Amino acid sequence: MASELGDKLAIRELLAEYCFRIDSDRCEEMAALFTEDGTWDTAFGVATGRADIAALLRKIIAMVPGPAPRWLHLCTNIVVRVSGDTGQVLSNWAVIEPAEPTPRVGSTGAYQDDVVKQNGAWLFKYRKIERLIAPPLA
Repeated sequence: MASELGDKLAIRELLAEYCFRIDSDRCEEMAALFTEDGTWDTAFGVATGRADIAALLRKIIAMVPGPAPRWLHLCTNIVVRVSGDTGQVLSNWAVIEPAEPTPRVGSTGAYQDDVVKQNGAWLFKYRKIERLIAPPLA
């Protein structure tokens, strides 16, 4: 039981670290949270492999003007199911964007993740991002 709780905590930290790395334009570091052959499935495209994931994130960042932070990712309602060295995670997300006269919620959605434990670290094998409330894509 203690091992499962530790794994669930580590997976929650994986989700949080993902948000921090995206919000600070750390593209390669965000991609390093995926397995070598991991897939990032977004409304802006699908990328497989760390180099392609980092490239897709750079493309998304280029679409949004201004220096970091352009947004603040929040992750909540996290449900983690662990079975040995694999797991599935469901969660919701929201992105807060700077705006005048006050910041606003820019988009919201859900994550569906397959995670794996490799060399003692939990990584994304597959991350599906579903946009539920969002402006039209550019």
